[in-house]
Amino acid sequence: MVLWGAAAAFTLSWTHSVERTRWQEDWKVSPTGLHVVEARVKGSGAGMEPPEGSVLRDGWWIYAPRIGPQQRLVLAASGATGEGWTLCTVMGCRELGGTAGEPTVLEPCAGSSQAR
Repeated sequence: MVLWGAAAAFTLSWTHSVERTRWQEDWKVSPTGLHVVEARVKGSGAGMEPPEGSVLRDGWWIYAPRIGPQQRLVLAASGATGEGWTLCTVMGCRELGGTAGEPTVLEPCAGSSQAR
């Protein structure tokens, strides 16, 4: 099921449920999967220490995660945080998983370099 158009790049953001700290990740879509390009954490806290090589800029710890392409992202929808995930593309932003329910799955469209 297509959730909201297709995009070659997107940003995911959310608030950590315990520390109430904002997180952001920039992703690109390619035929090999979803690639996280950059991540940002607004501050730090228990279990959220910025990785080695992170740079503090305007209150955000910025780093390039060292993981390979992902075939899909599964976003939990617990409803416990008071908000869901924010997915932003060049077309605008949309909240996903704001209430408890089935997880939201992001994956590249078949044979494309766009997420669905």
